Amino acid sequence: MSVLLVDIGNSRIKWARLNGERLGKAKAAEYAGWGPRDFADRVIGSRQGLERILVSNVAGDDVRIALDAGALVAGARTPQLVASQRKACGVTLGYIDPWRFGVDRMLAMIAAHWRFTGKPVCVVAVGTAMTIDLVGADGLHRGGAIIPAPTLMVSSLLDGTSGIRQRAQGGARGRGQALFGKSTRAAVEQGARYAAAAAVDRAVNEARAVVGQTPKLVMTGGGAPGLAPLIRSAALLVPDLVLEGLAAWSVGA
Repeated sequence: MSVLLVDIGNSRIKWARLNGERLGKAKAAEYAGWGPRDFADRVIGSRQGLERILVSNVAGDDVRIALDAGALVAGARTPQLVASQRKACGVTLGYIDPWRFGVDRMLAMIAAHWRFTGKPVCVVAVGTAMTIDLVGADGLHRGGAIIPAPTLMVSSLLDGTSGIRQRAQGGARGRGQALFGKSTRAAVEQGARYAAAAAVDRAVNEARAVVGQTPKLVMTGGGAPGLAPLIRSAALLVPDLVLEGLAAWSVGA
């Protein structure tokens, strides 16, 4: 028997099968324009041996409804939607209102906590936004921060300032060395990347004062590989951290 784990983001979907304690190879795709048949054929596939479907969804009801319909087409059970809660899998959420906390963030924290049992972890997810969350060795979530990821920083500058937008168009890229770009476009891009990296390093330093030791830094999300080389703190990249959290949830929630 297996469990299908599904991570639905704002534009991409990732999924993998959990067979016992072994997480299979993850697959991913952009799902814009998908209907129930697409979810049935591409994500759910054969229902043979499929015990249940566990879903993390931050994209809203439309895609959830399409996935549910896809499960019906495939003859599988209705997917179970995971929601953030105060306590789950050894992690205690520190938000005042747990329901306001993104389920993908909670699952990422659970996965990192399970990877480094008995040690504090700082979990960074780099997507459109960049989230930073601190979990103590005891599993207590000490809070988090949300800032624009580099791509959003760049687009906000280009969309919100006519002068920078005009000067950033055309011409040589001028990447330059380290932080220092030699064109407006490069200066914007480098500034955004280094600002995000500096925020992560600052978070690790701040965390040391909060939990009494340097936390393990775990990074995930599509923008993490491009940002990690600029971060001075030692970081572990885990592309499928949310799926790992779903795997933990399936046995420990």
